[in-house]
Amino acid sequence: MANNVSLNVKCTHCNHSLMDYKKLLNGKPSIKVNAENEKAEKGFLWLCSTYGCYEKECDIELKEASRLMVFCTSCGEKLNTDVHCKTCDARMIKFNIEIGGVVSICDRIGCENHYVMIDDLTNTLRKFHREYGV
Repeated sequence: MANNVSLNVKCTHCNHSLMDYKKLLNGKPSIKVNAENEKAEKGFLWLCSTYGCYEKECDIELKEASRLMVFCTSCGEKLNTDVHCKTCDARMIKFNIEIGGVVSICDRIGCENHYVMIDDLTNTLRKFHREYGV
């Protein structure tokens, strides 16, 4: 995955960066959020920031096919949305991308459905080229 893009994301509510530069996954800074599993256990979840990578670490139990509530580490607002996953009908979790747009992932453990939406393609591509030199 060395050629894949690492996305820096922020909270959709307070715009605070969710990047954890101390905890690396796939050699890149991870996305750190507060999480709550179906047993109401609370802890931290680190997600791989490389687009298409499904690596994650959590300090609470993550049972395959269970659902997860995800919250901003700064403002505490829920990041799960009312948008349903087209693969498994769970809810999508949404993050703002620092260079523009949003990335959404499914809140069901094991579902790999995700997508990126770009608001202003021209401006975002310009930022992307500056950031990644592509």
